[in-house]
Amino acid sequence: MNGKTGRWIGGLALILAPLVWFAGLLLRHLVLKDFTPEQVAWFDQQPFAAPGQLAAYAANPGFVTAAYSVFLLGAVLLLPAFLMLAKVVAAKAPALAAWGFLLLALGLFARVYFAGVDLNAFELVDKLGLDQATRLVMDDYVDLSYGLWRLPVTASVGQYAGGLLLAIGAFRAGTFGIARALLFLWPCTLWMGVLKESEFLSVVTAVALGLALVPLGVRVLFDRQVGETSPAS
Repeated sequence: MNGKTGRWIGGLALILAPLVWFAGLLLRHLVLKDFTPEQVAWFDQQPFAAPGQLAAYAANPGFVTAAYSVFLLGAVLLLPAFLMLAKVVAAKAPALAAWGFLLLALGLFARVYFAGVDLNAFELVDKLGLDQATRLVMDDYVDLSYGLWRLPVTASVGQYAGGLLLAIGAFRAGTFGIARALLFLWPCTLWMGVLKESEFLSVVTAVALGLALVPLGVRVLFDRQVGETSPAS
C-alpha cells in the first residue's frame, strides 16, 4: 500500500472499520430484543447460542440478516485497517508487523467462513422451519464450527497471537502508547464462531478498538510521514 491512494485507503479503513465493527456487534447484541425475559433465560441455558440466534432470525429475518451482514462488513474492512497499521509499525518493528498482520488476517478469514455457515443455517430456517433447522444445526454444530480439517477454527486462533504481536510492535515502534496498545489488544481476544451471541462486553471491545485505530486513521490521512515517524499517543 504505497502513495497517496494507499494512504487514503488505509486511513479511511482505520476510521471506518472499527465503526462498522461496532455497529455490527451492537446490532447482533440486539437480535433477542423482542423475546421475553423467560425466553432469553431459556436461550442462555443452552450449551450454545445457536438456538437463540436461529429463533431470532425466524422472528425477524430482516433485522438479523442486517446485523450479521454489518458485522461481516466490519470484519472485511478490518483487513485493510490492520494492513495499514502493520505498514506504520513496520517502519520500526518489521518482523512484529509482518507476523502480527499475517495471523490477524487468518483470524479474519475464519470469520468469513463462520459467516457462510451462519447464512446456510438461516437458509435452513427459511426452507425447513425453525424446529427442524435447529435440530439439524445442533446435531452437527461442532463439525460445522470447526470446518474441514479444522482449518477455520485453527485459523481463528491467529487473532490472539496476531493481536498480541501487532500490539507489541505498535508499542515498540512508538505508534501506540501502552494504553492504546492494550485497547487494541482487548478486542483481538473476542471469540466469534458460528451463530455466536454478541454480549454487551463484546460491544464495549469494539469501542476500545475505535479508540485505538480511529485517531491513527486521522493521522494517516493528514500526515504523509506517519509511516516513518509515529510518536506514541
